[in-house]
Amino acid sequence: MPLVRRTWTAEEADKWTREDGFAIALSPICYFGLTLGVALCLLLRWEGFAISAVSIALIVWMHWIIDPKMKAISEEYEKNQQGYLRDLEDSVRWKQREQDAP
Repeated sequence: MPLVRRTWTAEEADKWTREDGFAIALSPICYFGLTLGVALCLLLRWEGFAISAVSIALIVWMHWIIDPKMKAISEEYEKNQQGYLRDLEDSVRWKQREQDAP
């Protein structure tokens, strides 16, 4: 079993998993590292460039981990939204036909 799962159905992606834990743990580390790195870069310290580079790499890794789950949930949401809008449009047309009829 791989450490990070990359394929999800919408139902599976909606549940809390190890990938969510990775994202929760990495996000404050990335935020703090990037903030500190940029501040040190502005002072032209070499440590700032190193911290910024590591933080950017962690951000890319975090995105790589959590993006498949977000896409699966988003695709399901869009499909449900299209169905809802189609039903709403049909309902509005039906009511307009009722009002237009003599």
